[in-house]
Order: sequence, then structure tokens, then C-alpha cells
Amino acid sequence: MVAWGEAARFDASGEGRFAEAGRWWQDTCARASVDEGVGIRGSGLVAFGSFSFACDSAAGGALVVPAHVLGLRGGRSWLTTVSTSPSDTRDADAPADESPVRPVGGIRLSGASPEEWRRLVRKAIHRISGGDVEKVVLARAIEAASDEPVDVRSILGTLALDYPMCWTFHVDGMLGATPELLARVDRGLVTSRVLAGTIRPSGNETADLAHAAALARSSKDREEHEFAVESVTRVLDRLCTSINVPDAPSVMHLPNVMHLVTDVTGVLAKPTTSLELVSLLHPSAAVCGTPTDAASSLIAELEGFDRGRYSGPVGWIDASGDGEWGIALRSAEVDPSLTRLRLFSGCGIVAASDPDDEWAESEAKLEPLMAALGLA
Repeated sequence: MVAWGEAARFDASGEGRFAEAGRWWQDTCARASVDEGVGIRGSGLVAFGSFSFACDSAAGGALVVPAHVLGLRGGRSWLTTVSTSPSDTRDADAPADESPVRPVGGIRLSGASPEEWRRLVRKAIHRISGGDVEKVVLARAIEAASDEPVDVRSILGTLALDYPMCWTFHVDGMLGATPELLARVDRGLVTSRVLAGTIRPSGNETADLAHAAALARSSKDREEHEFAVESVTRVLDRLCTSINVPDAPSVMHLPNVMHLVTDVTGVLAKPTTSLELVSLLHPSAAVCGTPTDAASSLIAELEGFDRGRYSGPVGWIDASGDGEWGIALRSAEVDPSLTRLRLFSGCGIVAASDPDDEWAESEAKLEPLMAALGLA
């Protein structure tokens, strides 16, 4: 789905940002007059959303109802148009940007040094060894600046082509290509794709098969992955009549990294909107750590910056409450001027983590955006 224009929006902040947005969306849907005969998932009235990682973040969260949504699913396409009243055609008549896509260039970067990152990881390992937490996910940010406004379409097009196994997104200034699905709700069936545990491929097919096998056997990566799966299944156990969790993770092969991945599915016991589910699942151990509260506190203490909406939920919801929400990974925050971006990457730290390996992993996770910006 590709959307443009803005028919309505709701901005939220604080711990209740998901609940506030959910109430606004229910009220909006109840008051809407909808003429929809397509009957495809995502057709009809939808809102796109993006929310901060931390409840005290200034970034808060937003739900945006676009003026236009162009969708394609299962070989069928549709166009949804939304206006606030029959006489209000300002956004409804707004055309999509049909100008030629401009390649991105002239980007300047600044950020923490490798040694600063390694020092941060060593602090985290020390706290884990002391029993403060079992796992913590640390992030780093890189500032990117350009003299001319960047064409976001160029970045998105590169990400979509290079990473077809990921969900490419751009919602309210947050863009990226995430391999991780926090929650999809489709007529009572819930799906969550959990990723944790990473190794960098070599580019040699034979060698990478051996690397994938090593990743699947790695006690450090398996421990990190199991924390993430457990945090999701603990929530779904309370909400579902049945859930399915594979006995062992599989390995996802991406151009820049290989991940341990587990697809968890369940059948909801009672109607639950995708946004309600997101509020219960976020933050998972894949982006925060274990135990959640202790890991969140350690992140706030060590990272030294506001993540904003990095590693927060990003996705869409329809009038029935169904929808699809990824985690904003392999992502960047775009300034409204389009001349500044903040790129993010993060790593799960456990007792057996090695600072040098974590630096290399964080660099690998930056590659998708670096390439889309013409820097790799």
C-alpha cells in the first residue's frame, strides 16, 4: 500500500499512547461513512501509524488517515479516497508526486567512534554479569546531512529492491526496511516474526551454509533468540486459545546479515485489535531486553540519546482492527526539511557477547540504508 495526502491524524504521547490512538481510531471508524466494495485486506478505511520506543520519548506516536491509498494484493489493485466532508476536496484532489525520482548523493556522516561503542557494550556486559539484566539491546545512531533535500522515494525504492524479504515502510518521517513483524492480526489469527541472533554472510554460498549452521548452533545467539521468543509467547499465551511455536529457529538469509528467526502464530480467544496487541507486545526482548523494566532502565542510562521511533511499532490498521505492525529496524528518522537523517542500528547484548563482534554486527545492520544513500 502506498498512500499520500492527509485526511486526518492523531498524535499521542506517554505511556497511554497506544490506548489513546486506539480510542481515537475506533471513534473515527464509528463516525465514518464508507463505500467499499473491494473486500480485500487493507481496502476501505485504514490508518498508518508509527510509535516511539520509549513511553517518555518526545517522539510520541501518530496515526494518519491518508487522503489516498493505492493498494495491490493477490494480483488485484484498488484506490481508496478519503475526505473529511463531501465539500472538502483539498486533500482528496491532491495528486501524487509524479516528478522524476532523484538519486541521493552528497551525504555527510557523523556518529560515535568504534571505541565508544565497544566501551558501551563492555559496560552492558558488566551489568549483565552483575545480575542486573539477562539481556539488553543497545542502539547507536549516525547523523546524516545533505545540502539538498533527499528524495525519500529513491531510498525506499532501493530498499524494496534490495530487501524483498523485508517490509519497506515510510510513515510520518520514519523509513526503513524491517525484517521483523511485531504483530499481524487477520480475522482472529495472529502472527509474530521474532528475530534475534545475527551473523554476517561472506558472500560465498558454500561458506555461508556453514555460517548458517554455526549460527543455529551458537549458544550465545540461541540464548539471545530464546529471550525474544519467550517475551512474545508469554503475551500470546494469555490472549490465544492456541499458539504454535516451532521447536527450533530457522535461519533467514538477507544480503547483509543472517538471522535466527521464529514465526509464532496463534488464534485469539476474543476480538483484539492489532493496536491493542502491539501495546501488549511492545517492547519485546528483541529490541529491549530481559527483564523488560530493568533492560529499559539500563538502555536509558547507557545509550545517552532518545531513540525516538527507532525500534518502535510501525504499520497500519483497518476499520475492523486488523492490521500489520513491524518493528522500525534498519531504519532512519527523516527531518521535515529532508536535509537531515538519523540512521540507527542495534545489537542484543548477553553475557557471552564480544564488543568487537557487536561493532561489526551494528555496521552490517547499517548497510541497507548506507547503500540506499549511495554510501556503500
